[in-house]
Amino acid sequence: MCGRYALYGPTSRIREQFDLDDGFDFGPRYNIAPTAKVLVVQSGPGGERTARLHRWGLIPSWAKDVSIGAKLINARGETVAEKPAFRAAFRRWRCIVPANGFYEWKAAQEAGRTIKQPYFIRPQAEGELFGFAGLTERWVSPEGEEVHTCCIITTGANVLMMPIHDRMPVILAPNDYSTWLDPTSTDVGSLRALLRPAAAGNMTAYPVCRAVNSARSDSATFVEPV
Repeated sequence: MCGRYALYGPTSRIREQFDLDDGFDFGPRYNIAPTAKVLVVQSGPGGERTARLHRWGLIPSWAKDVSIGAKLINARGETVAEKPAFRAAFRRWRCIVPANGFYEWKAAQEAGRTIKQPYFIRPQAEGELFGFAGLTERWVSPEGEEVHTCCIITTGANVLMMPIHDRMPVILAPNDYSTWLDPTSTDVGSLRALLRPAAAGNMTAYPVCRAVNSARSDSATFVEPV
């Protein structure tokens, strides 16, 4: 799964990698957790790419209340096209979630007890960003309030991730961004083909401080190796 990640820019790099023309306000965040507002990249009405804030945790349009969103932070790539919660968004409302890296936890022994050691996984090349495959939805409350939400699609682990966790976010190759975002791309087979593990050689992983375990904490030190 993917339950925590970081996006700290710089803004110029986000704009460059995802070909964004419009401005956006998203300060450095080193410990982004579910239900938070997150930055997503979508295709605009004229084909241009736009960056917007969505709540992390997808709420299907047919849901009765917002509580389901906390359970739908991720969608499995193997079943996303068929699951009722995701299938409409998969065909119509795909997005990219930019990230400098993500966290995953591995069981380890310390002083005779089992602990969860956090790891930070980021691009091998300094300055590069991940582009997670995501979905968006628009939900309207009984009172008429619009809530825009999203989730991150996951896939099986690559060889780098296998010792840490058996799942990882789908990290799109930059040359696949346009296909993924194109609302006219409706061929399920072609879209499924993009939901594969990223090449392990383009990533690096290392242990980080356990202070990141608290979703209420946020610090630039969380992405530094220990």
